Amino acid sequence: MASLASTFVSRGEAAPQADAFIEILADESLGVISPLLYGQFTEHIGGVIYDGVWVGERSKIRNYHGVRADLVDRLKEIHVPIIRWPGGCFADSYNWRDGVGPVAKRPRHTNFWEVDPDAQRLHEQGAQIFETNEFGTDEFARFCQLTGAEPYLAANVRSLPALEFDNWVEYCNSPAGSTSLAALRAEGGSRDPFNVRWWGVGNESWGCGGNFLPEDYAAEFRRYATWIPSFGLDLQLVGSGPNDNDLDWTNRFFEQIFASTHPYSNPHFRGWSVHHYSARHEQALRFEDASWYQVLKECDQIEQIIEDQWAAMGRYDKEHSVRLVVDEYGPWYVEGTEVDPAHIFGQQVTVRDALATALTLDIFNRHPEKVCMGTNAQLVNNINALFLCHEEKFLATPNYYVFGMYAGHQGGKALRANFSAPNIHYLYEGKSSNLWGMNGSASRKGNVITVTAVNTDVHSPKLTCVKLRGANIQQVSGTALFAADMHAHNTFEQPTNVQTTPLRTDLGGGEVTLTVPPGSVVKLELTVG
Repeated sequence: MASLASTFVSRGEAAPQADAFIEILADESLGVISPLLYGQFTEHIGGVIYDGVWVGERSKIRNYHGVRADLVDRLKEIHVPIIRWPGGCFADSYNWRDGVGPVAKRPRHTNFWEVDPDAQRLHEQGAQIFETNEFGTDEFARFCQLTGAEPYLAANVRSLPALEFDNWVEYCNSPAGSTSLAALRAEGGSRDPFNVRWWGVGNESWGCGGNFLPEDYAAEFRRYATWIPSFGLDLQLVGSGPNDNDLDWTNRFFEQIFASTHPYSNPHFRGWSVHHYSARHEQALRFEDASWYQVLKECDQIEQIIEDQWAAMGRYDKEHSVRLVVDEYGPWYVEGTEVDPAHIFGQQVTVRDALATALTLDIFNRHPEKVCMGTNAQLVNNINALFLCHEEKFLATPNYYVFGMYAGHQGGKALRANFSAPNIHYLYEGKSSNLWGMNGSASRKGNVITVTAVNTDVHSPKLTCVKLRGANIQQVSGTALFAADMHAHNTFEQPTNVQTTPLRTDLGGGEVTLTVPPGSVVKLELTVG
């Protein structure tokens, strides 16, 4: 593995013909990459909150006020900018009042996911079936404060009245000593407001969040989003957008909001949520070449979804005051690889999933004017997780290292870049298909240009030539994430089986040459004059 990563053209030898090319245009900015594109999502499901985020203040597991310390420490390393909570589908059965006040007096309720077959098979009394509400608004706000992330709350539109949305905003944001809800917050140990700006007005309102028609949801959105107390904050309201590329849902909602006989004007309506998964009927560790490529291709569809949804929104929202929020995405496999049976939808995360996550982040970077936020589903002990843990055991998955590699893009100016490599041709379920061989993104902060790229070819390395237009490369460093086995993943016994490694590069004649390993994510940092 190391010898492959360090392959380069020696001086004095005849240079072989490159397999791939990257051209970066230093003077062509696409816009600023919002740090919020690198957010995470946490839901009360399986082992995400309990056994994942929350271990309790009396736990022998190292913690900060009940929050798993290892999780906090690692999230700070990758500069996580925002965290979404409490769902997901759980949000639209959640009463925020159940999760405030003295923990001992908080009610227990049936968890939304109790109806899921995976939960019913457990026949246990754990939080995956009966929600304890031990982790509520105060605890989530503390988790965000510990990590330095902004909170992003999903409000219950399906089963709570609009007034309770107002009250939750007041609980979170009213000044100390100003209201009864501020006093209630202080009783829970939080005198100062949480200053929550981002609010989802419902979740998956086309499905688990109410099974609305788009016109009906538009009416509910108007009601919930009108005249919310702001307490001096520039609230950012996110509408419940489509499942995948459902243009009918978007067109009919936006027609009601912007183009009806009574157009709706709300300066706080800033985001339109999109959910896109590569849902697979296979286990996370059992796949062949064709399935490797198909997962990547299905995740890559988010680019077309972004472009199509943006065009549909623009027909009504002429000024594009509303931008896209991709707050659930990633591969989703069947049960069988979770680290504990109570971790509903828990799955192992392989190097293939790292590539799927990386190519998704690259897509976000290439569309900074369209996408203002992304939150990966989900943070821990679930689909596409960055971390797996159970009791005192804890590990970072390959996805964690991807977010670490890509952190340098946060807040940078996205640059136009061209990636070229032979397409991959494969047979999937008896049909011929193809996938691009290499793609990525580039951004600039000062005199440092960050380039990230994915080589989807699971077997072939790519001798790659990198050229920069509009500036001179003075220095370059490289990092790669890959493995000899495409099923490689981290375990409690081998927690660093898949992690980043230095990548040898050669700078000469104003160009960079490097060998990109097969099935890999790579990052280059170019210092320019």
